[in-house]
Amino acid sequence: MTKKYLLIIWLCLYNNASAQQNNFIIPDSLSAKDYEYFSKNILYTEKDSIKERLYAQSWLAKAKREKNFGQMALAYKVFIYKNDKKLRLKYADSMVTAAKRTADIELIGAVYMTRGAVYYDRKEQMKALDNYLIADEYISKTTNQYQIYKIRYGIAQIKYYLGFYDEAIALFKECLGYFKEENSRAYLNSLHSLGLCYNRTGKYELCSQMNQTGLSAGQRFKNVEMQSYFIHSEGVNQYFKHNYPDAIKKLTKALPLMKVNKDLTNETTAYFYIGKSYWALKLKEKALPYLKKIDEAFQKQKYIRPDLREAYEILIDYYKQQNNKELELYYFSTLLKVDQVLLKDYKYLSGKIHKEYDTKKLVQTQRNIKQYWIIIITIMTVIIAVLVHRHYKNKRLFEELMNRKIETTQSFVSNNTNKETELDINPELVTAVLKNLEKFERNKKYLEKDMTLARMASLLNTNMKYASKIIARYRNKGTVDYISHLKIDHIIELLKNENKYRNYTNKALGEESGFGSTQNFTRAFKNQTGLSPTYFISKLRSHQHS
Repeated sequence: MTKKYLLIIWLCLYNNASAQQNNFIIPDSLSAKDYEYFSKNILYTEKDSIKERLYAQSWLAKAKREKNFGQMALAYKVFIYKNDKKLRLKYADSMVTAAKRTADIELIGAVYMTRGAVYYDRKEQMKALDNYLIADEYISKTTNQYQIYKIRYGIAQIKYYLGFYDEAIALFKECLGYFKEENSRAYLNSLHSLGLCYNRTGKYELCSQMNQTGLSAGQRFKNVEMQSYFIHSEGVNQYFKHNYPDAIKKLTKALPLMKVNKDLTNETTAYFYIGKSYWALKLKEKALPYLKKIDEAFQKQKYIRPDLREAYEILIDYYKQQNNKELELYYFSTLLKVDQVLLKDYKYLSGKIHKEYDTKKLVQTQRNIKQYWIIIITIMTVIIAVLVHRHYKNKRLFEELMNRKIETTQSFVSNNTNKETELDINPELVTAVLKNLEKFERNKKYLEKDMTLARMASLLNTNMKYASKIIARYRNKGTVDYISHLKIDHIIELLKNENKYRNYTNKALGEESGFGSTQNFTRAFKNQTGLSPTYFISKLRSHQHS
């Protein structure tokens, strides 16, 4: 009997996938056991228990023999936790396949949730979210409140990871309200995650509040492990509050447990913000080893997040200043790989991430750093040339405005007989209208708001057709442009001659000159002078003090 038992154990260790072999023989000692026995005797905390793996294989074999797909799904779930990580997705797929052959919507929802957790652990967050959403479709049709909120928590985690912080906050708040009375660990997890969201949205005081609540609740629940996570969260929060020494202290205190738990995510985050805190304190040599830990995590496990990307930018700038081309190129090249990973895993988030070094520049720099700088210098030269040209152009336009004189109205009757004939309007009428036009200009009637052609014709004592023709012929402008030109000329003279108007806003200047809106005023000023009102006023002020 002993030899037979050892043989079975050897078969368990031979291949982690052996549980799926149809020729597995259930030991005599377990052949009469029911499903409840297997379920009760598997403790998920004992991950390396050979005995429990034997139970799991027997459970699966019994379920296959009896074609009990619900029990098959539950047995596969055990293998997810009892075997190598590389095989977890395989077992998760088998678990889902088995569950879908049942009519148990609660079970189907639960296995999709478990597969979502497997994807999340594999850093495949979008696939995790897909599975959580499918799970939600099934579980929402049940009355199992615990499972419902467990799924909401999983979806909230994904939304946080992808940067949908406001959506995540709403979900975490729901979870907080439910788990407070139902599950102490889930309640602490919800507090911790909600605090992280508040930090990412700049609500640092609320983050601190969540962390303090979590620490107090942890003591009440006697949960020592979560205390380090709240300290870790507050360390990151203190960095954003610019309390760098406190951030370093708290994150350093939290690090040991992250290492013990093999929690790469929070361990790497701690290194990053310790490094950033030292960097902010101008202690660059102390910061560098911590910032380089981000690259270590990426090289070993391809772990990276958009916020951690900044470590590469800092390292690139540092080694550029040190004139260390080898390390500069290394971090440039690695950053290119980082961006490829981020583009794949954060397709919904990548557009929101501000990149100081875009991918095209990285490719170019990888090929030839020297060429990269030539292009940058060329671009800067062109920009400078454009700015210099614009400066001298604006200067010339300003001087022209300062030196110009407003032309006085000429006698239109004696010198424009031919024009009057061309207009096919009675010369005496033209003369009368022109006199009224001079009066219109002299009395600054053009400053009235909403000066229309109809209003003009009335003031000139003629009809709109004649008014339009005469203005076009003798002022060489359409009616609207003519009015606008007079308004701008008026405001230019005010600005040149009276200092008080130089303190007016564009809105006030527009109202002073009778424009219907600030936008119309600034556009008209620019079109007529080539300068913006703001630039013209600034030059007037400097001209005054020179």
